[in-house]
Amino acid sequence: MKPTEQEILLVDDEKDVLEFISYNLNKEGYKVLTARNGRDGIELARKFVPQLILLDVMMPEIDGMETCEELRKLRVLDNTIIVFLTARGEDYSQIAGFKAGGDDYIVKPISPKVLISKIKALIRRRDRANNNNEEQQSMIIEQDDIILDREKYIVIKKGKKLSLPKKEFELLALLISRPERVFSRDEIFSKIWGNDVIVGDRTIDVHIRKLREKVGEKYIQTVKGVGYKYVGE
Repeated sequence: MKPTEQEILLVDDEKDVLEFISYNLNKEGYKVLTARNGRDGIELARKFVPQLILLDVMMPEIDGMETCEELRKLRVLDNTIIVFLTARGEDYSQIAGFKAGGDDYIVKPISPKVLISKIKALIRRRDRANNNNEEQQSMIIEQDDIILDREKYIVIKKGKKLSLPKKEFELLALLISRPERVFSRDEIFSKIWGNDVIVGDRTIDVHIRKLREKVGEKYIQTVKGVGYKYVGE
């Protein structure tokens, strides 16, 4: 099941926040579902499969972090964007949000115009990532000025062929397949080296450094305490 286009789920225990954000999203043409707690939010998400979920962190009974972890267990929501909307802006709180499965972290207060812009940008990134996944199925990924051919193990940047060892190639292929998506270190280890392979803690860092030297520093961003993502241009 694909996420419902233009449908957003807003989960927050504050009624005023629900009404204010819902009003502004409705003006932009979005259909808004609301829930006052995490458990109701999970059930609505399971039933309607929204395009994007705005999730408060500080809620009674089940907080936003735990709610996000439960949402990410639902396969129907694999393509749904989850964004934390909270007054807590500390680094450790944002890191916890990414680890729980969130795609982004918006700190309140935020103006309606900026919030709408952020939502539209996240949806554009998701759509671009979906297009890349379709290209990946055909074994070729094109992103910015980079062409990656999985079948031939070839990477071409600005018309120049790059020489990448197998693990560097696989690492780039993983990151570039989902632009802006943060891949945790554990996930990278699992997908590139496998759970049964024992490697040093610095293995990923070394491969990332070498990859940046070849494709460019700006393409691969470190998300402190979490992992890495491909940001493109």
